[in-house]
Amino acid sequence: MTAMTASRTDAGMAGLPEIADPQKVAPRDARELSRQFFDQLAVLEEGTADYQYVRNTLIEMNMSLVRYAAGRFRSRGEQEMEDIVQVGMIGLIKAIDRFELTREVEFTSFAVPYIVGEMKRFFRDTSWAVHVPRRLQEARVQLAKATEELRSRLGRTPTVKELSELMCLPEEEVIEARLAANGYNSASLDAAIGGNEDGETALADFIGTQDASLELVEDFHALAPMIAELDERDRQIIHMRFVEELTQSQIGERLGVSQMHVSRLLSRTLAHLREGMLSTR
Repeated sequence: MTAMTASRTDAGMAGLPEIADPQKVAPRDARELSRQFFDQLAVLEEGTADYQYVRNTLIEMNMSLVRYAAGRFRSRGEQEMEDIVQVGMIGLIKAIDRFELTREVEFTSFAVPYIVGEMKRFFRDTSWAVHVPRRLQEARVQLAKATEELRSRLGRTPTVKELSELMCLPEEEVIEARLAANGYNSASLDAAIGGNEDGETALADFIGTQDASLELVEDFHALAPMIAELDERDRQIIHMRFVEELTQSQIGERLGVSQMHVSRLLSRTLAHLREGMLSTR
């Protein structure tokens, strides 16, 4: 990811040190400087040049966390390492946007789980040719071990019942795990599967297109009742922030409260909705 820069203005920036190249700040220094920049970020209005400068500086100062987390995946090759760093940067940005000094925890401790989480999600979503639920991905590994153990012990391919007893799973789940395992590898969509008068027919000719908005519709249906259960003020804040796209300061002016109070209310509400959405998956 290329370095992100933002012009710095004088308004509201008193006390912050000038940093010529944030990416070259040593990790130990970045830890202390980050506290100062987070303290300033909390009082700045979103969308302003000052806010963007402080946020981008925090991102660049803490890029070493992404490189550190990516180091454990060196064996995956140089090309994939570039992708790992990219998704790790997404985790870093999420951590910066959600971090609050009031948590009384070091930013590094808060950010690393976000960064590693994005990397693991990347592996989970890209290692399989077809996306399947995590429980089935884990069941596939368990099934492979159980199959190999029973094959060595019995001298033949084990039955579903035998696998079910060894894995301590219902037979239906063993069958489901077997079917899901077919999604780990795939054939090329350009592979020829037959011939006709016009030439070879490719597998892609028989595959329908994916409806990219289908999952979004499901999310909307799951989210709607959760929003309906919020109190009136929280629903107003959600509507003004994500439908009217107002800044936190503008929302505060409408409600007669401070931008910081709006930020706290919004963070609390989003955390509640996020927890509810994750529990439905």
